[in-house]
Amino acid sequence: MQRKVAMPLPLPTIEAALAQLGVKRMLLAIHDTSFPSDADEDIGRGSPATRAAGRLFAYARSLGFTGIQLGPQGQTSRDNPSPYDGTIFSRHLGNIALGSFRAGGAFEGLVTERSLERARLAIAGGRAQHAHAFDAMHVLVDEAYGSWVRGARDDLTERLIGFRTANAGWLARDGLHAAICAERGTSFRHWPGIDARLWNPGAGEADAVATRKAGLVQLHARAIERYAFGQLLVHDEHKRVRAACQAIGLALYGDLQVGYSDADAWAYDAAFLRGYAMGAPPSRTNPEGQPWNYPVLDPDQLDAAGAARALVAARIDKAFAEYDSIRIDHPHGLVCPWVYRCDTDDHAQAVRDGARLYESPDLPDHPGLARFAIARAEQLDRTRPRYHDAWVRDLDDDQVTRYAVLVDVIAQSARGHGRSFADVSCEVLSTMPYPLGRVLARHGLGRWRVTQKANLDDTTDVYRTENVAPEDWVMLGNHDTAPIFALVRGWSAGQRERWARHLAGRLALRDPERLASDGFLASAMLAELFACRAENVSIFFADLFGLTDRFNVPGLVSDVNWTLRLPPSFEELHASALAAGRALDIPLALELARQAPPSR
Repeated sequence: MQRKVAMPLPLPTIEAALAQLGVKRMLLAIHDTSFPSDADEDIGRGSPATRAAGRLFAYARSLGFTGIQLGPQGQTSRDNPSPYDGTIFSRHLGNIALGSFRAGGAFEGLVTERSLERARLAIAGGRAQHAHAFDAMHVLVDEAYGSWVRGARDDLTERLIGFRTANAGWLARDGLHAAICAERGTSFRHWPGIDARLWNPGAGEADAVATRKAGLVQLHARAIERYAFGQLLVHDEHKRVRAACQAIGLALYGDLQVGYSDADAWAYDAAFLRGYAMGAPPSRTNPEGQPWNYPVLDPDQLDAAGAARALVAARIDKAFAEYDSIRIDHPHGLVCPWVYRCDTDDHAQAVRDGARLYESPDLPDHPGLARFAIARAEQLDRTRPRYHDAWVRDLDDDQVTRYAVLVDVIAQSARGHGRSFADVSCEVLSTMPYPLGRVLARHGLGRWRVTQKANLDDTTDVYRTENVAPEDWVMLGNHDTAPIFALVRGWSAGQRERWARHLAGRLALRDPERLASDGFLASAMLAELFACRAENVSIFFADLFGLTDRFNVPGLVSDVNWTLRLPPSFEELHASALAAGRALDIPLALELARQAPPSR
């Protein structure tokens, strides 16, 4: 027997319910590769530009979503699909939809129908196939570029000239990096001579580097132009996606990842600190820490004329020009990064023995960090581990200003682009070091509360909705957690009973016995988000549609990571899952939240 499903509500009714509950923003979180594609557009990964993605946008809006939270959209390598290792300026060519090359599309006349058929998957749907998608789209862009060179689509000529001029600061570097990599097939860290230092010459190398750079640019001129041509196409595609979202009332959120690609590490080498890498310290969710091997912005380059500050400013200015708002990935990396030494083969141990860049005034194992310290020795609580949130006990206002320099740059950019900084989402999870808390408070920014991680035996736990502030962002899970339906099905009887008691109390449920159903339980967990004080709710696509496979397991190198996708029949999928009690029911969650005791 099928369960009773809350009837679809008209959008004005949903909006009124959200307004009554004080929810200002409700985002659907989905990464590019997970977007649906119809069979004639499926190259092995999704794209926000496909026809099916357009249907998803409309469907999300009908459910009351006010925006879409995308993941990083930079170009990844063929063998590493993690969007958090993609380029910070160049866009992923896989976001060009096949339909844009067909008759009536923005890029018609550049590739043949036969080529489009070869690019498609033989069997559409299923998990992403990154290598196939990478190869297929690069072949198509090569053909499109060749057609343009031979005179097709002359209308693109002036646009390409303008695009290259407007984006010269990053486009030439990324294009040259791609050209050299195509020739050598290795990371710049293995390039001979001065090629690895092309953008950061050593003492006495300036003239030789300038000569070498000019020679490489001339040698690879055609490849660099082809690279720029592909970036023109994918940037145009993004503009159409954003315009389509704006037309139906959806804000588009970008993702300012904390890491840098291999291309960025090479191109902006002058902005990074020598001898150290950035990682995640030991924490409640990752007791061993994570050696990310990301470059660390050089503290000596954060003044008004510094290369590190200029890099962050360029990134954020581009982001606010292309998105309605942003998510700041791991803002600790901008305020108080955890760093570890690179001069060892045991990076796992090195990250556990690391330190925070700006609060290590006298650590014997990190003497080189002393000159960067903002926190003073007497402000440290040495009874705690150096990664502890309360390692720094207090700061004066001048110190907070020094910690906040890069967040201030982002705030200035937001104002310059007419954005509200209150729209910005900061991915602060279980760890909130004292300096970071002071910087977020300086700008009225909140943190994330991933409620599936809540410790129901600890009333002070950061993930409990009783402890949220209006500026916080609440969610059942995100791209790094187990989908909510997989989670609840794996709970022990005792854990399920604790959650049932918790939700029955929080929502004052009239019929708590319904919590025995997975669908009702998960929707009640969503209702708790709507009913709490937070003004911002984010729902990961796998949770909404009742998927049980994981999108990503942090730190796991696996062929299945980053491959979960929505099928093109997602509307039917959601309807059938709702009927079977296997998906989030937003109308039901809103009804439960409106009946709950006030929490604001």
